[in-house]
Parts: sequence; structure tokens; C-alpha cells
Amino acid sequence: MSKYIHFTEEQKEQARRTDLVAFLRSRGEKLKRSGTEYEWKTGGEKVTVRGNIWYHQYEREGGDAIDFVRRFYNMDFPEAVSMLLAEQGIVVVPQEVIKKEKKEFVLPKANQDMRRVYAYLLKNRFLDRDVVN
Repeated sequence: MSKYIHFTEEQKEQARRTDLVAFLRSRGEKLKRSGTEYEWKTGGEKVTVRGNIWYHQYEREGGDAIDFVRRFYNMDFPEAVSMLLAEQGIVVVPQEVIKKEKKEFVLPKANQDMRRVYAYLLKNRFLDRDVVN
């Protein structure tokens, strides 16, 4: 069974609002102040960071803290949110996925005539009477 992590909307929003400057500094990354923003160099490319928002100057794309971790730390969504919440001291416990058994498809009992089907096709599906006949 795979692990499923359920995040509440508040947890997702809290992860999105993570301060990227503090996050990067806690990871030992060097940032250069540029006015009200910070510049983070990655592989010779420049990423501008302001609060929880980032923008990649060369590829002209950006996003919030979750997008940042997914992009630059190569993580999927649950891993990124868990990492950002753990950075804030919030522990998220993975849950096991319980797969429900599928019911076998069984046809309903046959009717004596087709009045209900005829009415459904005409009134609900708006088919032409000649087509149904």
C-alpha cells in the first residue's frame, strides 16, 4: 500500500506562505540583497526571491514556496508541503491508503415494457420521437 498524506487547506496555505529567504538561509544558501528583494544564484542563473514568492529571471517563471521546493529540490507536491511544514515545526503523519473493493456490475431487473426508457430519451435527452421509434 502506498502512503497518502492528507493536508488541510490551512496546512497547504501555511506551506505556501513559508518565507523563502529564511528557508534558503537555513539550508546554508547564500542570498544577495537587491533592494526589497533577494537574489539567489543557482547554476549561474538568477532567481529573485521576495517573501514567499520567487521568479526565475531567465526562464520567466515563478510561483510560491511550494512551487519553489518542487522545482529546485525535485520533489512532488506531498514531499514539498511536508518539507515546508517540517521547516516550521509542524509534523505531518502519512496515512495508509485503504482501497475499497469494487462492487460487481449487475444489471437491474428487466421491465415489462420500455415506457421509462422511452420517456427518458424524449424528455431528458431531447431526442426526436422518430429517432427513438
